[in-house]
Amino acid sequence: MAIQHAVLALLAGGPSYGYELKGAFEEAVGPQWGPLNIGHLYQILDRLSRDGLVVAERQPQPVKPDRVVYEITPEGRAELARWLGEPSPRSGGFRDDFFLKVTAAARSGEPATVRTVLGNQRGHLMRELRNLDGLRRRADDPVVGLLLSAASRHVEADLAFVDDAEQVLLADGGAALARLRAPRSEAASPERETGPTRAAG
Repeated sequence: MAIQHAVLALLAGGPSYGYELKGAFEEAVGPQWGPLNIGHLYQILDRLSRDGLVVAERQPQPVKPDRVVYEITPEGRAELARWLGEPSPRSGGFRDDFFLKVTAAARSGEPATVRTVLGNQRGHLMRELRNLDGLRRRADDPVVGLLLSAASRHVEADLAFVDDAEQVLLADGGAALARLRAPRSEAASPERETGPTRAAG
């Protein structure tokens, strides 16, 4: 899990505690990632502790409850180095909700359905691209700017796919959709309706 290794990277700079790590993570990755859930962060820290990648020390405070401070171990540094030294495949592969929508719309054989699906997605992506552009122009941290630029490039690639889908499915007056219309299952054939032949008994 990438967040687990990001936490190790933050702890490589020195010991820290939950809310400090949360703030450091959010500052490091910028607004595009979104806030890090503190409960999820503590689950990650517990797992890292169980795996021997960090050690936890409870420190008393004069007024507030005790603070648990986490420190990376040599094993944690080795795991961080291993992670940094490997390439990163796409975490979700090429399974994508929008692609499934395009598939369903195309198999319906209805040009209006395809136009609706593609048009809605194009509008969503254009809004996302404008938002990313605004965030990138306001970003002071160069690494956050790079992350936002990468996000923009992903959105631009998604927009190119919408254009490709429109060209392939709608540019020929509906001929491609007519060929793709989902055929009726053979389940209604007489043999399947009657079920398997029973053995005489």
